[in-house]
This record gives sequence, structure tokens and C-alpha cells, in this order.
Amino acid sequence: MSRTDTPAPHPAAHAESRLRSFVRVRAGGLPGAFWVLWSGSLVNRLGAMVNPFLSLYLTGVRGVSIGTTGLILATVGVGSVISQPLGGFIADRFGRRVALSGGMLANGATLLTLGHARGLGVLVPACFVLGVTIDLFRPAAQALVADTVPTADRTRAFGLLLWAINLGFSVAMVLGGYLASHGYRLIFWLDAGACSFFAVLVWLAVSETRPPGGEHGAGGFLTPVRDRAMLAFTGIIVVYATVFQQAFATLPLAMRGAGLSSAAYGAVMAVNGVVVIAAQPLIGHRLGAFDKSRVLATGFAVAAFGTTVMAFASTTVVYGLAIAVWTLGEILVFAMTSTVVADLAPPHLRGRYNGMIGMAWGTGFLLAPVAGTRLLLVGTTTLWLTCACLCLTATLGQLSLAPALRRRAAH
Repeated sequence: MSRTDTPAPHPAAHAESRLRSFVRVRAGGLPGAFWVLWSGSLVNRLGAMVNPFLSLYLTGVRGVSIGTTGLILATVGVGSVISQPLGGFIADRFGRRVALSGGMLANGATLLTLGHARGLGVLVPACFVLGVTIDLFRPAAQALVADTVPTADRTRAFGLLLWAINLGFSVAMVLGGYLASHGYRLIFWLDAGACSFFAVLVWLAVSETRPPGGEHGAGGFLTPVRDRAMLAFTGIIVVYATVFQQAFATLPLAMRGAGLSSAAYGAVMAVNGVVVIAAQPLIGHRLGAFDKSRVLATGFAVAAFGTTVMAFASTTVVYGLAIAVWTLGEILVFAMTSTVVADLAPPHLRGRYNGMIGMAWGTGFLLAPVAGTRLLLVGTTTLWLTCACLCLTATLGQLSLAPALRRRAAH
């Protein structure tokens, strides 16, 4: 009797094979243009330090009161409401590359202006222009993903993009917190440099992806507004965005009121990136198998729980725990929001549809500092429990809209 002995695989080779399989399932098969966008987004977010610390910059460096700071941040919100619809129009009319690269360069120039501004006469208009330019690129980026990534892979692609953004964000928050304690000027220059890098990278490495003749296709600027399902979904996102933006508008002020430093705020917000970095690769590639509205509703409900924890926080550790819970909801919401918009939008109007959902975020940015700073004056508990109620409202709204979204996706 003969026997053929097959040697057992080496443990190192087995581990390498498992790693390759892990990466292939989560990141394999996506086009090169997506990875250029992914890389540029990572670098851009590594430098994105101004917006999270803007309220501390205005109150601490420029001596602006909390109430006036809320109004100035609201001007950023007004600009943000304009930003993404304008960016979506440019992306559909002139192309994804023009909108993305042009928006990034304009934002970089505005950051440098704001970093050297003196007095409300310059700070206010500079903040307004910052709002207009800060997300001008985003509809083009979302449309580029929808243009190049097959439908079945879009949820996974948007999740990977969120992962890159939060990887950069977590580093930027820690570094930004350190730099802010030593002065703000370098923060503005680093942010502007990251914007310029992203602009040049996309312009040189990505071919235009807008559908041929798209600028002459059916539909116009107001087509997304006339889409009832899209309009209702936009309203839900406004509610959630108003809560989400409190992380930048009022959370740093609430933490300072509790006696915590800007470095503590940076560390707490870095938890957001760490949770996304750890959790998204484990669940992101699985989300496409579930009903989109149920995933979104779950995300809103988890965010409600996170803000409830925040209502009773007074230490860095508890604030970090609240942000960790909040972030789990964010992972679900951000991955599915872009996928729902891609389902609803005609290919030649993807920029405008993404611009409309971006306007929802801009509206939340507008409402958040005005409402949030006034609720903060009443008390932190009132602020965060109100946010929890808003998240639960978004949960119920999404469940009510679910049948209409399922019909559109099937069509």
C-alpha cells in the first residue's frame, strides 16, 4: 500500500492567504478611479483640522462671544446650503473633475484667507465663503463613485470611502488638538495644502466620468425637488444632520464648560475615527445584503442612544464612550445615504441629486450652531436629550418612507 503525504501549509503562508482573502472581499474589484478618489480623500482628511476647531478658534483666538460665534458658524451653514447644489450643478454641467478639483482649490484659498482674517468685517464673509467652498467637491465625488462602481458594489465602496475619511479624521483631530494648543496658523496652512493635493491628484489621475451628453439630458436643476421620495429623504437627513453637526458646533464648547481642554476634545473626536477604522471593515461589506431603510433607521436609533449618553457626560472617558456609540450609527447612516441617492438619481443628474442631499447636510450645519448654542445656554442635558428626540424622529420617518424607496430601487 502506498501513501502520498501532503505537507501541511506553513502557518505564515496560511495567515497571508487569510489576509488576502479578507482584503479581497472588502476591497477587491473596484476601479482605479475609485482608488484615486479614496487616496485623495484620505490625504484631504488628514489635513482637515480647521472646521472641527473653528468655534474654539473664534472664541479663543479672535475673542468672539459664544452667542456671536453661533451666528458666525450659521453663516458657514448658509454657505453650506448653497455649496452642494452648486457643486452638483457644476458636476453635471461641466464634469466631475472640474467640480472636484475647482472646489478643493477654492476651499484651500478660503482657508488661508480665514486664517489671517482680523475683525468681524472679514471673519463673517470669510466664514460664509468657507461654507460655500467646503463641500463644493462632494457631489462630484459621490457621482464619480456612482459613475464608476457597479450597483452591487456601491454600498461597499461608499463604506470604504467613509473608512478612509475617518482614518484621516482621527489623525487630524489628535494632531489638530495638539497644534491648536500652540496656535492655529499652521492648522490653516496644512488644511489648505491637503485641499490642493487632492485637487491636483484628481485632475491628473482621473478621467472624466460624466455620462456623454449628460448636460443635455432630461431634467433640470429642480428635478430632485419634484421627486417626492427624494424630497422626503432629504428632510430626514436634515433632522439627522442637525444632530450630527453638534459634534463640531457645540460639543467642544460643552466639553470646555466641563473643564476639559481642546486636546481632550481632539482625543474624544479621534474615537470617532478609531471606531470607524475598526468596525467598518467588519460590517461594511455586509450592509448591502440588508434593506437600506432598516439599516438607516437602526443608525438613527443608535445615534439617539449615543446622544443620550452624552447628556450625562462630564469626563473625557464618558464623552469618548458616547462618541463611540454615536459613531456606530454614523457608519450605518453614511454608507446607506449615498447608496439610496444613487438608486434614486438618473445617471445624468447624479450631481444634482447628490447636491440636494448635500444641501440637507448644509441645512443641518446652518441649524445646528444657532439652535445648539441656545440649547447649550439652557443646559447640556437639555441639548443632548433634544438631539436624541430628533434622532428618534428620523428613525420613524425613515421607516415610513421605506416602502416608497423599495419600489424605486426595484424599478
